[in-house]
Amino acid sequence: MKDTKTLYILVPCYNESEVLPLSSKVFRDKLMQLIDDGKVSADSKIAFVDDGSKDNTWSIIESLHELDPIFVGVKLSRNRGHQNALLGGMATIVKDCDMIVTIDADVQDDVNAIDKMVDEYYNGAEVVYGVRDSRETDTFFKRFTAQGFYKLMNAMGVETIYNHADFRLMSSRAVEALLEFKEVNLFLRGMVPLVGFKTAQVTYDRAPRMAGESKYPLKKMLTFAFDGITSFSIKPIRLITSLGAVALILSILFAVYALISHATHHTVPGWTSTVLSVWFFGSLQLIATGVVGEYIGKIYLETKGRPRFFIEKYLNK
Repeated sequence: MKDTKTLYILVPCYNESEVLPLSSKVFRDKLMQLIDDGKVSADSKIAFVDDGSKDNTWSIIESLHELDPIFVGVKLSRNRGHQNALLGGMATIVKDCDMIVTIDADVQDDVNAIDKMVDEYYNGAEVVYGVRDSRETDTFFKRFTAQGFYKLMNAMGVETIYNHADFRLMSSRAVEALLEFKEVNLFLRGMVPLVGFKTAQVTYDRAPRMAGESKYPLKKMLTFAFDGITSFSIKPIRLITSLGAVALILSILFAVYALISHATHHTVPGWTSTVLSVWFFGSLQLIATGVVGEYIGKIYLETKGRPRFFIEKYLNK
């Protein structure tokens, strides 16, 4: 291609010292192949974002940068979470490139799909989603929970791309538009579709993790899903209202039953009905209070307007 564009492959890292020596070679080989094929500019880079790692991840990134300038490093001042690391990295490098591919350090996402993403970019797409072709390699539990995650998000009114995580290509214009969103509670899988512009999808098969452990166990995935729902949808509050209406109807029916039993002298002194009703309505109230409190907590964090991240170092020379 005559007018090749600059690509930065952005890789968020948190305690990835085991996998980085392996995955960095994979990323470099892929980028060099893209450069040799004339698909991207020779100024293209691989940018690692250290999300406040506790191991020697940053030292490895510094060593890679010193050995080969194709590697650049962004260091956050402290751990801010995967989504903030992605956004912080994009905000730092967006002025240096024409397009950004975000991909996790474990190389479970197929780097060969980047070729098709770049092709879609040249065809006019400004956001290209990497979508898993199947989940045959997952365990039944992982497949069940992952598919349930996407279905739940969509049912709650959160627009997401099915079987898409954070493996995507975005043009610099799309990234700059994304940076206009100022919320503190980040859920990029829901935010990116709101940017608009022309989109495309590329399917791929996901591989096993090269080394190290997953940074998203079940507990963290559930928290991630709940954050996504409460950041993009008010359906849980409406659901509480519906549950309250159902509980009210049940209470009226129970009251009618109690009055009829009293009038016909069929009442039997006991504690079962009382205990059950107290527990039922008490639990309902606690759940309702918790959900509403979650929304109030997010409002509290948003009104503070605190910075989402601080960049401590940027190695790109």
